[in-house]
Amino acid sequence: MRIFLIAAALAGAALAQPARWTEKAANEWYARQPWLVGSNYLPATAINQLEMWQADTFDPVWIDTELNWAEGLGMNTMRVFLHDLPWKQDSGAYQRRIDKFLSIADRHKIRPIFVLFDSCWDPYPQINDQRAPKPGVHNSGWVQSPGAAAMSDPAQSERLRQYVQEVIGAYRYDKRVLAWDLWNEPDNPNDPYKSLEAPNKMKLVLALLPKVFVWARAMLPLQPLTSGVWRGDWSSPEKLDAIQKIQMEQSDVISFHNYDGPAEFEKRVQWLQAWKRPILCTEYMARPNGSTFQAILPIGKKYNVAMMNWGFVNGKSQTNLPWDSWQKPYTDREPAMWFHDILQKDGKPYRQEEVDFIRQITGYGVKSKKGKTGR
Repeated sequence: MRIFLIAAALAGAALAQPARWTEKAANEWYARQPWLVGSNYLPATAINQLEMWQADTFDPVWIDTELNWAEGLGMNTMRVFLHDLPWKQDSGAYQRRIDKFLSIADRHKIRPIFVLFDSCWDPYPQINDQRAPKPGVHNSGWVQSPGAAAMSDPAQSERLRQYVQEVIGAYRYDKRVLAWDLWNEPDNPNDPYKSLEAPNKMKLVLALLPKVFVWARAMLPLQPLTSGVWRGDWSSPEKLDAIQKIQMEQSDVISFHNYDGPAEFEKRVQWLQAWKRPILCTEYMARPNGSTFQAILPIGKKYNVAMMNWGFVNGKSQTNLPWDSWQKPYTDREPAMWFHDILQKDGKPYRQEEVDFIRQITGYGVKSKKGKTGR
């Protein structure tokens, strides 16, 4: 009798913990999607995720303008970063702004991937007024979520769980949301801010990341979960480090970042095909590295990889400037070529041949004439 009770308890525990999607379920979901093409989206009027979403600086009129331009390129998705602090401040008001964003995106036939956490850039985010951009510096105001203080404080674990589950719970059946990217580059050492990072950051991430997957999966969303690998050798499971193993083994669909040229990009796609799941490239496109639309998008289309470049409209994030601007700000010169971004703030293309190519490969010219860009 005792053995039976133990077995029943174990079976109940297994049922209580929702499982990762099967390969079949993941691939069936992906087969229902068009070829997914878009950008990592931050309005030109915002320096970071907080300025995008906070009540005083949320700008639906400008977002509508930019997403109209995106629709005019044939884009059908955007990767969009949320943040835990506005949810802590006023979850109801934040949710209304997310609802507004989704309504705008839906009007332009764009289904976003929402990112919940991020290990990159400033580890000490502050709610309300955001600092001005540093002259000549790439992405000088981006902030982490959760910040170092929250991640180092065990007492905040419950708040972070509520954020994950309440956000996903609010939209788990919403067909306007494409997927959930639970944590952007969780193992990023974050060199520009290394001296400010918690010394045990990787240990903290390693403890929290699997919990985030458990919290998210418990909500039983109709959308898949993912967290993207971005460095190292993914050619076989034994070459993955501890954080990468969690990412790859817990993600319903596989996602990755790569800013290299076509040969390296294609090699990494081929590595990831071994997982037999849909593949989403959630960051690419750094022109000086050879990661261009003309070089990389055809590879994505060949392998049916979802493609989201970094940067859409050049603005306060200044991601048209290269990474080396952190060492030597571009205050006295222009970059030889833009690093990221597609459009200038007036909607004109940085390079007309790029937007013509994007329209051609997405099939925009044969779909619609709405939302023209760069005319």
